[in-house]
Amino acid sequence: MKKQLFFILLLISFQLTCAAQTQVWKFKTKDKIVGAATISENRILFGSQDGFLYSIDKSTGKEQWKFKTQGQIRSTPKFENGKVFVNSSDGNIYAVNANSGELVWKFSTAGETQVDLWDYYLSSPKTIDNLVIVGSGDHQVYALDQQTGAKVWSYKTEGVVHADPLINNQKVYIGSFDGSFYALDAKTGTLKWKFKTIGDAYFPKGEIQNGASIANDMVYFGSRDYNLYAINPETGTGMWNMKERGSWVIATPAQSNKLTYFGTSDTHSFYCLDAYSSDVKWKMSLNERIYGQAAFYENLVLFGCFNGKLYAVDKLSGKTFWEFQTEASKQNWSVVYDEKGHFQPTYQYYGNDMSITLKGEKQIMDLGSIMGSLIVEQNIVYFGSADGYFYAVRI
Repeated sequence: MKKQLFFILLLISFQLTCAAQTQVWKFKTKDKIVGAATISENRILFGSQDGFLYSIDKSTGKEQWKFKTQGQIRSTPKFENGKVFVNSSDGNIYAVNANSGELVWKFSTAGETQVDLWDYYLSSPKTIDNLVIVGSGDHQVYALDQQTGAKVWSYKTEGVVHADPLINNQKVYIGSFDGSFYALDAKTGTLKWKFKTIGDAYFPKGEIQNGASIANDMVYFGSRDYNLYAINPETGTGMWNMKERGSWVIATPAQSNKLTYFGTSDTHSFYCLDAYSSDVKWKMSLNERIYGQAAFYENLVLFGCFNGKLYAVDKLSGKTFWEFQTEASKQNWSVVYDEKGHFQPTYQYYGNDMSITLKGEKQIMDLGSIMGSLIVEQNIVYFGSADGYFYAVRI
C-alpha cells in the first residue's frame, strides 16, 4: 500500500511538472523584442525592434492594434489614464490612445544613440502624478506633461541615459552611462544627490545601463564596473557593493522577502543574496548572459537567459523546477553549444576583428535570447524574445 501511494504521488508530481511550462500562445513580430510588456486589463502592451507598439489580447494572443514609430522600440511601454507611453530609437517619446492605437502626442528629444553593440535597451517611461519621466540618449532625463507632451523639466547628466527611472517617495532614481546614479525631485527635477560608481580598470566610468529597484530601505542597481550596489535612498550613501569579477551587472535586481536576485553578464550566473549584507545564499551557473529582471510566482523565481531558455527556480534553494525553451533555441542550440551545454569549439564569442564579434553575437541572438524582464499575472508569465515572438507560458 505504501509503495502504491508512493508511485501515485510520484505520478502526480510528474504530471504537475509536465503541466508546467505549457505555451498558452505566442505572437509573431518582425524583429527582436528586447523590452518587457505592460498589462492593462485584457491587453498586453509591448514594443518590437520592427518599430511597432503592439496591443495584444491577453487571453488569446490576437492583435488588437499596432502603432508604427520610425525607429526600434527597445523599451517597455507604460500605461496610465487611457494612454500608452513608449520610447523609440527615432528620438521620440510617444503617447498613444490605449483603446484605438491612435497617436495622442509625441515629444522629440535631441536624438538617440547606441553606445555599443551591447547597449540593447532604451529608457522606459514611468509616471507620477501628471508626469511622464524618461531618460534619453541625449544625456537628459525628461519630465513631460501626460496630457500634452509638453516638457515640464529636464535634467542633464554627463552621459547617455538608457536606464529605466525608478520613482519612489517623490524622487526619481536613475543611472547614466557617465557612471553616476542620480536622485532627482520628481516635481522639479532638482538634484537631491548623486552617487558615483567605483569604476574598474577596464571600465573606469562604471557605466549604469539598466534600472534600479528599491526595498529594505535601500536602492539596488548594477554597473559595468562589475559591481552590484545597495545605497541609502535618502542620502545616496553606499551601504554595500558586491564585486562580480570579470562581469558586468546589467540586470535590474529583483527583491523578495529580504533577498535580492539578479543575473550577470560574462560570468553567466544567477545569484540570490541577503539584501542587507550581500552574503550569497545560492548561485546558479548557466551558459549565457542574464540581463532582464526576474519575476516571482509563489515559491519560484523566474528569469530569462540569452540562451533562449526561461528558468523556474526555487527561491530559497536555487533548485531548478523546470525550463521553457524557445523554438529558435531548440533549432540553433547545436550551433553554439555541444550536448553538455558547453560552447562548441568552433564558436567564437569575441574576436580581434569586429566581424567575428558580430557573428558570435548574431548566433546568440539566433537562439531566441530572452533579453527583457518577465511579467507574471496569475499563473502566466509573459515575455518577448530575440526570435521576434512574444510568449505567454503557463507556470
